[in-house]
Amino acid sequence: MESLQAEYTEVWISSPVVPLIRFANAVHSIASTSLDLVGLIAGQIDPAMRARLESFDEVVSWYGAGREELRLTFQQLAVTCHFFRALPPADNTQHAADFFSLQVNAPLGRNPRLRLSGNAESRDSVVIHPFSGSSRKNWPLNRYRELAQRLPLPVEWTASPDEILLEAHHFADLGQLAVWLLEARIYVGNDSGITHLAAALGVPTLALFGPTDPAIWAPRGSHVRVLRHQPLDTLSVDSVLRQCTIDEWS
Repeated sequence: MESLQAEYTEVWISSPVVPLIRFANAVHSIASTSLDLVGLIAGQIDPAMRARLESFDEVVSWYGAGREELRLTFQQLAVTCHFFRALPPADNTQHAADFFSLQVNAPLGRNPRLRLSGNAESRDSVVIHPFSGSSRKNWPLNRYRELAQRLPLPVEWTASPDEILLEAHHFADLGQLAVWLLEARIYVGNDSGITHLAAALGVPTLALFGPTDPAIWAPRGSHVRVLRHQPLDTLSVDSVLRQCTIDEWS
């Protein structure tokens, strides 16, 4: 959820993403605001929450678009509210970034970027995240291990806190992960949130795609390479290695 005012922007978002939001005046996790409890009981809303929401000029939300009780409760408020789809429909053929841009009348074709303050120290390494939100989107881990042995630079592994990989760096805070990724020479991973994070940071990124359509879901940018192969588990290490030609990376 984002509330927009002439000189003030406040963002309410899922807890893990809070450290990545740097453009707003204030950032809160949805859980800390209790927004997730609004409307659960017959359209009721806590008076303090009502006052807080009505203090904004406008509320723009990608949260709750599928919760009718929340949208009906918001209709009671003395504030303009806009609800948008959090995911493109199944028949969507646009790139996801364009889908979201259209919802708010923003220019199309933009490349999502995340700019962090401070100067990161460069590490001459390749970061690999071998997982994603779905096993069907994952290139086999043994192929990643073979790739790591054949790359000309040291490899550093990363995984989310709930992904088991003993040699991986785990970060509970996405802000810390982002700073760490920013220091890498190259990033390699599947169609995953961490891959999109690396690309948004401007890190040279190789994204491996299988069942999902890169025309819709691939990260964008001149520093991004996308390699699609179906079925993904038959993609050879040689093919991936050729895309990791470090000296030729733009």
